[in-house]
Amino acid sequence: MEHFIVSARKYRPSRFEDVVGQRAITSTLENAIANDHLAQALLFTGPRGVGKTTCARILAKQINQDGNEREDEDFAFNIFELDAASNNSVDDIRNLIDQVRIPPQVGKYKVYIIDEVHMLSSAAFNAFLKTLEEPPKHAIFILATTEKHKIIPTILSRCQIFDFRRITVQDIKQHLALVAQSEGVEAEDDALHIIAQKADGALRDALSIFDRVVSFAGKNITRQAVTENLNVLDYTYYFSITDLLLENNIPQLLVSFNDILAKGFDGHHFIMGLASHFRDLLVCKSNETVDLLEVGEQVKNMYLEQSSQTSADFLIEAIELANECDLKYKSSRNPRLLVELCLLQLGSLTKKGEKKKTDPNSYVIPPSFFKGVASGQEPVSGNTGIREQVARTSVDDIPVSYETVEPQPATPVVKEKVIERPQILAERNARKVSALSLKSIQKKQQLKKELIANQPDEADLPVSEFTESEMLSAWKDYSRQVEKDGKYNLLSHLTMGTPKLEGSLIHLVFPNDTIKVEVERAKYELLGFLRDRLQNYEIDLSIEVNETETKRYVYTAREKFEKLREKNPLIDDLRKEFDLEI
Repeated sequence: MEHFIVSARKYRPSRFEDVVGQRAITSTLENAIANDHLAQALLFTGPRGVGKTTCARILAKQINQDGNEREDEDFAFNIFELDAASNNSVDDIRNLIDQVRIPPQVGKYKVYIIDEVHMLSSAAFNAFLKTLEEPPKHAIFILATTEKHKIIPTILSRCQIFDFRRITVQDIKQHLALVAQSEGVEAEDDALHIIAQKADGALRDALSIFDRVVSFAGKNITRQAVTENLNVLDYTYYFSITDLLLENNIPQLLVSFNDILAKGFDGHHFIMGLASHFRDLLVCKSNETVDLLEVGEQVKNMYLEQSSQTSADFLIEAIELANECDLKYKSSRNPRLLVELCLLQLGSLTKKGEKKKTDPNSYVIPPSFFKGVASGQEPVSGNTGIREQVARTSVDDIPVSYETVEPQPATPVVKEKVIERPQILAERNARKVSALSLKSIQKKQQLKKELIANQPDEADLPVSEFTESEMLSAWKDYSRQVEKDGKYNLLSHLTMGTPKLEGSLIHLVFPNDTIKVEVERAKYELLGFLRDRLQNYEIDLSIEVNETETKRYVYTAREKFEKLREKNPLIDDLRKEFDLEI
């Protein structure tokens, strides 16, 4: 059996003209050599398999050529390759520095190619700094790495950096066609395109896949052979799935997905490919974006045909659903059900009469609600939870003016019970407007004018007498409402102490200013609740800070025990009975 050389080595470029997909970098290096303008420290960075080491070897060979060398001269004595992954210590770098001092025996330059340079330790980097900054005239360093961010900045600042980019699918396909022609292999255009896509921008990976497919299919490479060998989902699956979605054929959709799983394909890979398929259909909608479609000419026509059968709205919603399924796949306990549910939703997008899901964060408030509020009446029946919706809706979203409300038939007004008050509503709205912009300041001024204009006559407001126990009962009801809303921080502040009543003024004392600020933020809502419940609109809050109040709260185990014993003296008997320690 003859010795086999893999294509990645056999077809490694020996000239800059043969390097694929890096024309900008190779032209720069050629001009630098021709004009004697080459830096002594170069950094080649980029993804795997894009030609970093190849360009370093070509550069090392060309700078030593003077026209008198043999045709097969490779200047092996002048090129030193060091693998930093296995030679990453300080001693390895010191040995390298010692070698740098010796001038070359043949040629002008000694070239040191350090591959995977990001693997060097910090100490090795620091030992290398001085030599890299001021190397001998005969020494040139070429550093290669796939992870530039791991190299310390002091090394980066001493190097001329060349960023290698991923090779395009088209460039890889053209190079594979040349290799196939050289090897006497007949390959379909779609087959080479799939290999190029699978390589993900790395030409070395593409050549390795090409060798594998040739070993599997022989001298005739077809699209079916490539998809079978690489275990990739053929685009024909996605075309048939999309046709079923447009036909709303949900049963056949589930059967087709089951067939895909039975052939060993992963559900996550399927849903990602389906989202990419929708994206490709969407870019075919415009002549300006159709060039973003990286497929063969035959497949491109198939995409254009199916794209004409779909609407842009359908494709955008389909991409959103497929992408959401992709994000949730890894965290799902039942990933197959998740994909099937996504297919059910996709299959229902074009069904006639299907009601689309509304946005749960959008609230539609009927004008009758504001009419009822303006006249001091209950909102019309059937609008449950409308006050909560108003509380969660900003003023900018509901530009309502009380003066422009259309007149409604007169309804009886219950004077004994005032549900809402324009002053309180305006105060709530005023607190919701930010003062971080000119528009917000103008809005606050407008609300202030509304507050003054809508101030009702004091004679119309109920001022009923109430006891301290009734006030405490209303206070507890408000605390329960706060707890139901999930505002546990405010709940702890309101239940921290007992409010004291003095006439219609409720006194609150807190141990620090932080708690006072938190309670003042909820002051207007609290006042509105108490005034409504106790039917007295002269109620007001007095919030004070007394640092001695902290003594009322217990922290140590002994203080907690003493506090419990005050409430129940039998706890002390329990401790003595079981001889417990605190």
